[in-house]
Amino acid sequence: MGSEPRDYPRRKLVDLPVLHKFKLYSTHTNFYLIGRDENKTFWRILKIDRTDPTELNLFEDPTRYTHDEIVQLKKWISRGNQKHGGLKAELTCYGIIGFVRFLGPYYMLVIKRRKKVGDICGHAIYGIAESQMIMIPYPSSETRVANSLAERRYKNLLKMVDVRKNFYFSYTYHLMYTLQKNVCNSERGKIHDETMFVWNEYLTHGIRGILQNTVWTVSLVYGFFQQTKCSVSDEEFVLTVIARRSRLYAGTRYLRRGINDEGNVANEVEIEQIVIKEVPEGQKIPMTSIVQMRGSIPLFWSQETSVFTPQPDIILNNKDVNHVATRHHFEDLKQRYGKVIIILNLLKTGKHRENILRAEFGKAIWSINKGTKREDHLKAIHFDLNKHYKSGADGAFEHLCNYGKRALELISLFFCEAPSGVGAEGVVKDSFSNNPILNQDEEAIIPEEEEDLKADIFMLQNGVLRSNCIDCLDRTNVSQYAHGLVALARQLQLLGITGPPIVDKNNPLAKKLMEAYEKMGDAIAMQYAGSDAHIKMFSALRGDWNMMMKHRDMITAVRRHYNNAYHDSEKQNAINMFLGQSGPQLGRAALWELRADQRNTGRSSNLDIENLRPRMSRSFSDNLLLEGVDIEELIHENHQPSREGLNCCWETTSKVGFFEPEPDTPSVNSEDHLRGTTSKHMFPDNGSTSDSHELDDVPGFSHSYNAKFTTADEMFERCSSMSSDNMFSDIAESFTSTAGTDHFEFLPGPNQPEDRYVLVPGFSNDFCQWVQYGRAL
Repeated sequence: MGSEPRDYPRRKLVDLPVLHKFKLYSTHTNFYLIGRDENKTFWRILKIDRTDPTELNLFEDPTRYTHDEIVQLKKWISRGNQKHGGLKAELTCYGIIGFVRFLGPYYMLVIKRRKKVGDICGHAIYGIAESQMIMIPYPSSETRVANSLAERRYKNLLKMVDVRKNFYFSYTYHLMYTLQKNVCNSERGKIHDETMFVWNEYLTHGIRGILQNTVWTVSLVYGFFQQTKCSVSDEEFVLTVIARRSRLYAGTRYLRRGINDEGNVANEVEIEQIVIKEVPEGQKIPMTSIVQMRGSIPLFWSQETSVFTPQPDIILNNKDVNHVATRHHFEDLKQRYGKVIIILNLLKTGKHRENILRAEFGKAIWSINKGTKREDHLKAIHFDLNKHYKSGADGAFEHLCNYGKRALELISLFFCEAPSGVGAEGVVKDSFSNNPILNQDEEAIIPEEEEDLKADIFMLQNGVLRSNCIDCLDRTNVSQYAHGLVALARQLQLLGITGPPIVDKNNPLAKKLMEAYEKMGDAIAMQYAGSDAHIKMFSALRGDWNMMMKHRDMITAVRRHYNNAYHDSEKQNAINMFLGQSGPQLGRAALWELRADQRNTGRSSNLDIENLRPRMSRSFSDNLLLEGVDIEELIHENHQPSREGLNCCWETTSKVGFFEPEPDTPSVNSEDHLRGTTSKHMFPDNGSTSDSHELDDVPGFSHSYNAKFTTADEMFERCSSMSSDNMFSDIAESFTSTAGTDHFEFLPGPNQPEDRYVLVPGFSNDFCQWVQYGRAL
């Protein structure tokens, strides 16, 4: 109890055999990409053949060179090519984004400058500051197609995807996975670059297929990343918010709606909130995370883009009467996150156009639940946020916090103590699995040290809260902030940073978290809808909603409508090409010559350009929170004493449903070759007055805290030069979130009488008698 904390051995990240920095050299017939590790202990070489414009020919030297050896090798190469100008230094870069071919030669896409944006448990996280597109073949008559009009149009289309904005990567951390998966799962597999959150999967498929490793490439995650160093009550910790966008059904607002045949939904985004406590170097680091997600309503529906109609009618496609795709979607969520799936549906009710989706979504959930055990049911909440907001922003936010609190009780969160750099060995193993580069004489970690390098796991998340409104943007932002705020209170409590049990939106830390979720909402809205998010509800919570803010929201609406009507089609084409879902094919018209229904199929199909990649089947194993984890084994393996306040039950036995309370009141520049124009980047851009109520038993913080914050920009400024209502009437189960109630409603499903049922108090949970309300009572 009172002993000094033990110093745990760890292998320094800088000593790991991971390539960080590269220099590109050229001869008349080859490119030579020479990479080195962060600590300048070894160098490696990748040769790229420049003689065949239609083939991607890569040759990797498995040798690990010292500095003197690589200097000597460059001299030999230069001497052997003296007749054609020797070996020329071209550029310095920080990783390969991928290779692409349109109608003519192959191009290599590289990161020319990077920027450090954060750090997760000793792993540096980067963004892209500048990138470049390099034509591989040596300029000749055979590459004249590179100057053709069609080729230039395809390159300009690809440039619309700006990798300098909201793309992130790490050399030693699987950023496409959650913290829980990175810490717990030692069997990540060798194809993590093919998972749903790696956006350059298609671009790297060729090089990964040839070399059978990921040594030379980076895995790009698209979405949002913000990290803030906080100090509360003299305790320091780092707050990180990450959003990961799925690539499986990606696109723009009106061209990607609902669900596709494989069960992928539009605008699917995973949000992870990580809190890591700062401790002296050498000690295991306490850390927690909570994951939630958003996604379009998982039905087949659409809206036709219209210049004259800002809010077009919703078209519901009834081809999937058995809701097969919807079932696939929720099966996927259970495999990725755990058995408890909570749905927070924020669609409007009444005569509003959104009601058609609300009703059909309810039928789908009822149909799915009907064939499963009660403990496996989807737990659905319908909450008309707009309706409750009109009765007061504070009251509506209180309801959202109550939902977040109850969801947290069911799904829990992840909590562990781990050494700095945890998971790095797995990244190296995956990257070099078929091409080991460790020296034969390198000393292996002895078993005792290996045991000390493991994480001590105290709590696991087993499920997820899934939120949606019509676009999964503005209302969803507010609801996810509420869940994040309640979760943050619990996270700080687990880390020993205590405070009064009140969630207070005026608390400095709550305001800082709100800023992060607002920025994340803006980023996602810009990516999906072409504008920032609306700020009405956040402004009302802050109490600064006024005419100026209202005017700003009107401008946002106009900008969003304009982009949706005029720019989304071309933007969708660019996304499809970047992801390999459409592009130039022999015997097929150019993208800009196709009709919208031909080029935007809405499916997660893969493009086969010149047999570059095979068609691949979909897997439901992406980003598992619990994949390969024996929960009971993990719990019993930890011999640490139980921590006060920790929930040691990883599965809930609760049979309580969800119910919505009624409101209180009514309602690159590219280049043709390296000697051409240098590109600076690869893909440039072509008011509430109600009082706040305390939440019963919701742990939180008081705004009396003396909180200090340091943004990631300030933390890494010196490093910048280095690199970037009424519930569903047809859902079979629900529960009330109103405090103090003892009644649960059983709401009839389709084709059942519209009677209300009430659980009669006094019966046990094992034997409940249901009587019709109004008849027996």
